[in-house]
Amino acid sequence: MQIRFIRMLLFALSFALVVLCMSASSFAQVGVLITFAPPPLPIYEQPLCPEDGYIWTPGYWAYGDDFDDYYWVPGTWVLAPEIGFLWTPGYWGWGGESFIFYEGYWGPVVGFYGGINYGFGYFGEGYEGGRWDHDHFFYNRSVNNVNETVVHNVYNQTVIVNNETHVSYNGGNGGINARPTPQQEAAAHERHIPPAAVQTQHAQAARTNPQQRASVNMGKPPVAATPKPGVFSDRAVVPAKAPGAPYTPPANRAANRGGNQPRNNTAAPANSAPRPETSVPRADNSASRPSPPAHPRDLPPAARPSPPNTGDPKLDQKYQQQQEKVFAKQEQERQKLQQKQDQEHQRLAQQNASEAAKQQVEQRHQQQTQQLQQRHEQQQQQLQQRQQPQQGQQPPPSRDRSKPPN
Repeated sequence: MQIRFIRMLLFALSFALVVLCMSASSFAQVGVLITFAPPPLPIYEQPLCPEDGYIWTPGYWAYGDDFDDYYWVPGTWVLAPEIGFLWTPGYWGWGGESFIFYEGYWGPVVGFYGGINYGFGYFGEGYEGGRWDHDHFFYNRSVNNVNETVVHNVYNQTVIVNNETHVSYNGGNGGINARPTPQQEAAAHERHIPPAAVQTQHAQAARTNPQQRASVNMGKPPVAATPKPGVFSDRAVVPAKAPGAPYTPPANRAANRGGNQPRNNTAAPANSAPRPETSVPRADNSASRPSPPAHPRDLPPAARPSPPNTGDPKLDQKYQQQQEKVFAKQEQERQKLQQKQDQEHQRLAQQNASEAAKQQVEQRHQQQTQQLQQRHEQQQQQLQQRQQPQQGQQPPPSRDRSKPPN
């Protein structure tokens, strides 16, 4: 009984902590306070689009807490995880006492990305680089580098750019003064997908390359863009032509941050524009993040629930049956999804599918697996919440049924 009470207490404290840390538009995150701005966006050319279905994701400055420096994550072509989905770039915003990075995401509509002019179709609002027509993506060749012998779905539409700046952040001193439009506010409620595994690996490869750090390249990274994610040594890799503006890193970068303090954007002043979506600021990117599981077999083994111990044998038996039923159903769903994905792998092999088609299927498998994992976790939490209030009650005292009640 004492062990059960301790478990209940820990769960309640964890749940309360999550609720306290949440806000309407963001989550607080623990890390360093970054008080000096990211460098200007470098000037670079876009590599050729490798083939149909790839969408341009612009480069950006990320921050390495372990070496106190910004580093450049190269722009690259990425396969859309779903037909009809577009990329909303991440961006830096001033949060009142520090700079906060808002993670990019995939979705049916391009949302708010701080008004930053990333170029190549991302000129501060929306995306002018292409559009979906049913299940095919068409590229605007006026802002994209495409070889029409490889990429056949193209059109030509002139784009007038009014935001000729290389500033890489929103709000604060010298930042872009932009707020979300009503359309971008509406886009906040669309379904989103986080960056694909290849994008996470791409960013990690940039973080581990010292030459990508701003204090080394002075705002002119040697790898500004790549033809595909993670390809840093290909002959098609594009170096920066010049920094977006003269950049001198702070002499003592560690002194320009406030130590281990919570970061959040709830105290942001009026001249900063946090993204309206419920997406969260990027977590501490100094840690190496493992790739999300792509298939059910990659998930950790499901933990069999511990036997209930309420003190009431009949109630314990009822709860145990509920737990076993949920556990068995989840195992069955895992196996069913794995069989379905294995069949798709076999069809790809029989069809001798291209690498692009295989990568797109793998991204879809990863999304399916993550959704399955999240759904199972929610089911376990809901079951535990339903059982907890009753498990926390003391069982009624037994009475001698040979005697009538008072």
